[in-house]
Amino acid sequence: MSQQRDTNRRVVLASRPHGVPTDANFRFERQYVPTPADGEILLRTIYLSLDPYMRGRMSDAPSYVPPYEVGETIGAGTVAIVEQSNHPDYQAGDWVVSENGWQDYALSNGRGLFKLQGPVLKHPSWALGLLGMTGFTAYMGLLDIGRPQAGETVVVAAATGAVGSVVGQIARLKGCHVIGIAGGAEKCRYAEEVLGFDACLDHHYDDLGEKLKRYCPDGIDVYFESVGGKVFNAVLPLMNTKGRIPVCGLIADYNSTELPNGTDHLPLFQGAILRKRLHVQGFIITQDYAHRFDEFFHQMSQWVAEERLVFREDVIDDLDNAPQTFIGMLEGKNFGKVIIRVATDKPGHE
Repeated sequence: MSQQRDTNRRVVLASRPHGVPTDANFRFERQYVPTPADGEILLRTIYLSLDPYMRGRMSDAPSYVPPYEVGETIGAGTVAIVEQSNHPDYQAGDWVVSENGWQDYALSNGRGLFKLQGPVLKHPSWALGLLGMTGFTAYMGLLDIGRPQAGETVVVAAATGAVGSVVGQIARLKGCHVIGIAGGAEKCRYAEEVLGFDACLDHHYDDLGEKLKRYCPDGIDVYFESVGGKVFNAVLPLMNTKGRIPVCGLIADYNSTELPNGTDHLPLFQGAILRKRLHVQGFIITQDYAHRFDEFFHQMSQWVAEERLVFREDVIDDLDNAPQTFIGMLEGKNFGKVIIRVATDKPGHE
């Protein structure tokens, strides 16, 4: 079903997933499109961002943000068009970055909106990726926590994903030797031939650690972590003294319901932190770096204008496909930043 003028489709959390999410955890509802009151704006969603962190918010376990409530519209970053405005700062037709979530329409009082202007309007969806939260995550995590220096070796997990692909390219701009880790030969070729990584290794290799050692003969200075699991176990022994590990995610464990069987690697990790004086820092981009967004946006926009960065989107049409696309993303089926194209700029004409 395409987007309509008089109906608001929304996807709510029907139940909390136990392990891998299923279709049963999501429910589609249809409502009338709301009417903006004085000081309000009616926003129509055009692009919807799907991101791994959403899996954590579907759980009610303690976290850095409140969980989604059962029966609540699933929250998410969006690019939207102002349909109606009773707000002095916004006019019908303005493009904004918003938090509409998984739905066609939403009301806003203007707080938290970011108006799109200038060159970014050539690729509005990039405001959710390269010039948005994922690009921001890559930029600040690598440069502020990773602090790469020319000639150092940087290893990037999920190298062709929305964050990893940007991390690797920035590291190359800083003069680093960059090794990616990705899922499958096609993604690894893309990392090398398009993104400019020096090499990329398939995480499905049984001997990933040995292969990584051959490509990092002088050890690893910076490891950008978003995966965890066996990838982290392969990287850890190769970290150099005073190496840096920015941690923005641990997608390998997002669907876990219990501790894994097998060897307990925690003592090895703790020992490596002590002996090698590693700097390991987790960060939440919106909570730790929101005050530096302008710094990021200025530099990233310049690199984009100079065509020094490549960014790939995995665009899926229609809100109806959001649940299955989200489930597939957690299984690594996406190739690039996952975007749901909810509508075109003409409702009812998709």
